[in-house]
Amino acid sequence: MDDHTRPEPHVDPAVVDAVLTGSRSMVAVATRSLGAAAEETTVAQYRALVVLASRGPQRMVDLAEALDVAPSTAGRMCDRLVRKGLVRRHRARGDRRAVLVSVTPAGRQVVDEATRRRRALIADILGRLPVSEQQAVAQALRAFSDAVGEVPDDQWPVPELEGTVPHPRPLVPRSYPQLLRDGQKERR
Repeated sequence: MDDHTRPEPHVDPAVVDAVLTGSRSMVAVATRSLGAAAEETTVAQYRALVVLASRGPQRMVDLAEALDVAPSTAGRMCDRLVRKGLVRRHRARGDRRAVLVSVTPAGRQVVDEATRRRRALIADILGRLPVSEQQAVAQALRAFSDAVGEVPDDQWPVPELEGTVPHPRPLVPRSYPQLLRDGQKERR
């Protein structure tokens, strides 16, 4: 079925409210986890670094789609990240016309340090819950992340092995912003 004929799913508004509240909490944890990098890197720039770290080198148009911004906006963001030494632009080996953007070791370090801090913050919060609730939170967030198309950490490319050839298409069928747009279309 295409997106226009799919029946609208029933979603309990109380569930939406609970996820909304939880997402605000997670944004707060994410912001705190940036630490000193927050002074040099915006949350949007950090998200670009995460996309590049998790999916490998990307064409600008693919990065823009993953971030749900115009290619020109992604280009300006990458210009800033290049000046900071966090990403680099380079030609694809297979198609010298294609320009790719990839995370540099310094950019990967920003992502890894923020992830380390975020793990500690999340572990502290989860430690306040009984083990059964910890497992329920993990199961629910895993399902939510799968629905969004987020790449799990254990599936990220290994930095030493990253080449200059991007994935031929995104690792997930639709980006998170595309899922949101599709959901909005379905509600109309």
